[in-house]
Amino acid sequence: MASRTDAPTRREQILKEAARLFAERGFHGVGVDEIGAAVGISGPGLYRHFPGKDAMLAELLVGISGQLLTGARRRLAEADGTPASRVLDSLIEGHIDFALDDRPLITLHDRELDRLRDSDRKLVRQLQRQYVELWVQVVRETYPGLTEPAARSAVHSVFGLLNSTPHLGRAGTLPGRGTTAALLHRMARGAFEAAGRE
Repeated sequence: MASRTDAPTRREQILKEAARLFAERGFHGVGVDEIGAAVGISGPGLYRHFPGKDAMLAELLVGISGQLLTGARRRLAEADGTPASRVLDSLIEGHIDFALDDRPLITLHDRELDRLRDSDRKLVRQLQRQYVELWVQVVRETYPGLTEPAARSAVHSVFGLLNSTPHLGRAGTLPGRGTTAALLHRMARGAFEAAGRE
């Protein structure tokens, strides 16, 4: 969701505010009237864009999983012939952008994934597995001594590190986006380098 630079559509505005409100107060703690008020339309007006809150939640969680995978695939395609270490840096940068710019979605995924219909939850898991496998491939190319299980464990550990951003405090209390991004990048590479030395 953070990759768009043009003005967001009404649908995107609704999703952004729904993500923020769901993350702050929980899915059941937010009504459609509150989401509508946050974007300047009536609650019933939301039904022109979504059938209900369940559809918003599904689009948020399936959507971000798909965007992460698409972004990673694009980075790999653009990096054809680039050393694996630089490709890994690019993947880390992309995930850091998500972790800093879409923090409510991390909270939402942690708390509300089980509220999705089975089919949507399975789709999220499928997209996530494909995303992990792309990382595992690049990590193993960067650190050839790593076994596949060790690389997969390292990838999940780094995701845990990068996805900790909702716990860093409010945006205004962080040292600045650039400084925070650089710190996260160093920590992620350090974790992979430590795993590669094992």
